[in-house]
Formats: sequence, C-alpha cells, structure tokens
Amino acid sequence: MEKDELIYQFHDTGLLTTAMTHSSYANEHRDQHIQNNERLEFLGDSILGLVSADYVFHRYPNVPEGQLTKMRAAVVCEQTLYEVAKELGLDHLLLLGRGEENGGGRKRPSILADSVEALIGAIYLDGGLESARTFILSFLPAKVDLAEQGGAFRDYKTALQEIVQKNRQETLCYRLSGESGPDHDKRFTVQVLLNRNIFAEGTGRSKKEAEQMAAKAALELMGKE
Repeated sequence: MEKDELIYQFHDTGLLTTAMTHSSYANEHRDQHIQNNERLEFLGDSILGLVSADYVFHRYPNVPEGQLTKMRAAVVCEQTLYEVAKELGLDHLLLLGRGEENGGGRKRPSILADSVEALIGAIYLDGGLESARTFILSFLPAKVDLAEQGGAFRDYKTALQEIVQKNRQETLCYRLSGESGPDHDKRFTVQVLLNRNIFAEGTGRSKKEAEQMAAKAALELMGKE
C-alpha cells in the first residue's frame, strides 16, 4: 500500500512520515534529528477516545455510563487497532530500526496499534478534528458491530461474581500484578484470585479493563464462555 492510497490525503506528508516512524528508527538516526511517533500517538489516543465516546453515547442513548465505558474500551483496544492497521496496510509503511525489524516488530500488535493512534494525531494536526473524526468513523461503526456481536460489551466481572456467589464459601478478589509501557500508554495486568489462589489474569489499558479481561479468562476456564 502506498501513502496516496490512505483514506485521508495529507497536505503535509511529513506528518504522515512522523506518524509511521517508530522510536527504534529515530534512535538509529539521531544525527538526522528524526522525530518518532510517540507524541502523535499520545494526541491520537485522546482524539480516538473522544470520537469513540461520542459515537457510542449517541448510538446507545439508554445505556448507563459504566456500560458505555466498556463499549468504548472494547472498540479502542489494542486488538481492534491492530486489525485496523493491517487493513490500512500500515505495517508496510512503518519505519523501524534494524533490531525491531529483525525482531518481528512489523507484525507486533502493540506497534501497529500505536501507529493507528499516531496516524489519527497526524490527521488531526493536518486537517482538524472533523477530518480525524471522518477517518475514525470509516472503521469505528463496523468494529462496534463486531464487538457487539461477539459479546465484547458483556460485563464479565458481574457474570463471574454471580457464579461465585452461588457458593458462600468461595471468595473472589482482583489484584494488580504488573504495569508496563510509558505513562501515556500504560498496560495493566490484573490477577483474579479465587479462594486466595491465582485463577486467571488479564491485561488492559486501564485497571478496569484488565479486571474485565481477567474475569473473562476465568469464565473461559470455567467453561462459561
């Protein structure tokens, strides 16, 4: 896929280049003062959150805040953005350092997902909020539909709690076991403990999302998913 085949046409193609520049590439070319895409990723993450929140808010007018949060998280998660990056062919546009390239970085979900957020940030700077919104809405509705069909909006924690409560001797709790990534793009890992024993774990961009993923994993182990 070539740059001119992207859904959005850049006035400043330098922004697109920066959006596709991984930190490993910039570090290997420090003498050229090349910018990486991390700042654009930070900006794009916020814009994606705003547009996706606005979309689910208006599409589901009777859904409470907590469920809207789960809906938004389901459609802006790493897996969804990875799929979008592949669909757009961003894996072919990425500029990676030799080590990252040889290590399979071009196929790494986290790198590809980050490139989508960086691209959104670049579109915002180049064409404004409405251009960024148009770009996001070119893929968001379909992802919402898929997530809804696949049960991604289910409250896994509540489902797990209801099962455990059937036996009063059982105890259930969640424990944060790890954090990774820069401050603007944290990944949290949470363990779900059944009777104080680690039963399953999950990872997400927030502690709440990680808890939901841990509960989902627990339900799968119980054969309830």
